[in-house]
Amino acid sequence: MNKLRMTALMMALGLGLSACASVDTATRNAPMDQLTTEMAAPAPSFSLVGFDVNVPLTLKVSEANSYYPGGDIVWRGDPFGNRYEQVGALFEDAIKLGGAPLNGAMPVVVEIEVHRFHALTEKTRYSVGGIHSIEFTMTIRDPQTGAVVRGPREIKADLVGYGGSKALQAEARGLTQKYRITQHLAKVVRDEMSLATGWVAPENGVTARVVPLTPVKPI
Repeated sequence: MNKLRMTALMMALGLGLSACASVDTATRNAPMDQLTTEMAAPAPSFSLVGFDVNVPLTLKVSEANSYYPGGDIVWRGDPFGNRYEQVGALFEDAIKLGGAPLNGAMPVVVEIEVHRFHALTEKTRYSVGGIHSIEFTMTIRDPQTGAVVRGPREIKADLVGYGGSKALQAEARGLTQKYRITQHLAKVVRDEMSLATGWVAPENGVTARVVPLTPVKPI
């Protein structure tokens, strides 16, 4: 009796494995264009007609000249002043630089809300260097209806910040913190507006090299 039960069990197990193998084989043998069609998403076709940048006053600004001060906003790329307005203006320039050249079929408005903008202090920049830590939410809307057409998406767009002699050499070539961060964020905005995947951060999460985009006139 035990032998009969064992035989039945082995037969059932064999049928189950055979069924699984059939399904797996069918998937592996599916035409490549079919799989590509199912998996790939179309790239968006957007045209920038407006934007809105919000830098909440609830974010804490730090002017401490230490290696890693607390606070949500740490910015030394402009003279001492209203850091909320300065950060907002930088994002606006990045949106125009990244989005204005696009000439897609759908007019859209880009909205950005800043959560963190932690660049390097003087002490850090002229010694060890570090990471420009930048986090924000980006939403793309229909300008007529206000309907969301992409997002809202939480984006972490960290960038390597030069330090020491490298920072001095970069500044001598015009590659200031402000220039590098603006160009970097412009690339992030453009990817979000033009690629099916949107912005994709490097594997380690930090961008090291900035590829400048062609400047454009304000919209």
